[in-house]
Amino acid sequence: MGGKIVVAGVASLTVNMGVAEFPVSYTSVQSPGWLETGVGGAGQHVASILRGLGDDVTLCTVVGRDPAGSLVRDNLRATGLDGPSVVDGPGSTYSVVLVDPDGRRMVWPHLTLVNTVEYPEGRFVEAARDADLAVLSAVDFVRGLLPSAVLRGVPVAVDLNVIADVNEQHYRPWLDVADIVFCSHERLPCSPSEWIARIFARSPGCLIAAVGCGKDGCQLGLRDGRLVSAKPVTPLGVRNTSTAGDSLFAAFLHSWVATGNPVEALADAVVFAGWRIGHRFPHPVMLTESDLAELRVRHPVGVSVSRWD
Repeated sequence: MGGKIVVAGVASLTVNMGVAEFPVSYTSVQSPGWLETGVGGAGQHVASILRGLGDDVTLCTVVGRDPAGSLVRDNLRATGLDGPSVVDGPGSTYSVVLVDPDGRRMVWPHLTLVNTVEYPEGRFVEAARDADLAVLSAVDFVRGLLPSAVLRGVPVAVDLNVIADVNEQHYRPWLDVADIVFCSHERLPCSPSEWIARIFARSPGCLIAAVGCGKDGCQLGLRDGRLVSAKPVTPLGVRNTSTAGDSLFAAFLHSWVATGNPVEALADAVVFAGWRIGHRFPHPVMLTESDLAELRVRHPVGVSVSRWD
């Protein structure tokens, strides 16, 4: 049985484009290896994954009343994510993702207009009523919603993406209140286990801290000192890693809310993310809860438990 989850974050018009290599060599005109356009952004990714897995999801986001916004709204409507919590803004957000033949990605998000918006607190409060979890992306228009979640006792989960410093000013409001913190290993100044220790020291209210480690899988720490390590699984190979972090995060949250078992939830998350990055354009591809269970049977995850303390 799915949980009731409110997600606040960006929904963008997204272009994914294949390039021959990084760095990209300059030329005045060049045809891409491939190109796909759709709707993405961390808020939309997480909300659509959770909904596909069976959760009752409300997406709080800002969409412009422009051609790009019309495409985004159409997608949200088709996937059951449109509603009163999707509010009009002065313009839409965009992202361009370059992907090389090995699946590595370079993301260029353009959030300028949505960063000027003050999201209506009342819409969020209504969406979060009786919610099991609030997933609050680390973008400017979400910052003002953090106190409302805390005052109403809703657990908060956040993915800090490529954070590099536990004292980084931008992320401070989220780290002050988050119960669950995920991030990528890409810019960390230390090992994942040391980073997890730093998160717990920095944020006394945090219960779970995890680091997505790419080809090395994922490490997840619990407040009680346990460190859960999961090896990667890639059932379809690796074609596009642009949604890997959001997929890992969302699938973990679904399973954790459903079962309360962080070890099993991490295994689910690793399989889901590993399957999704095997698609050239992963944004629209989804698994149901039963699909994920079957995939885990066919592709077991190596999990070990040690200590981070």
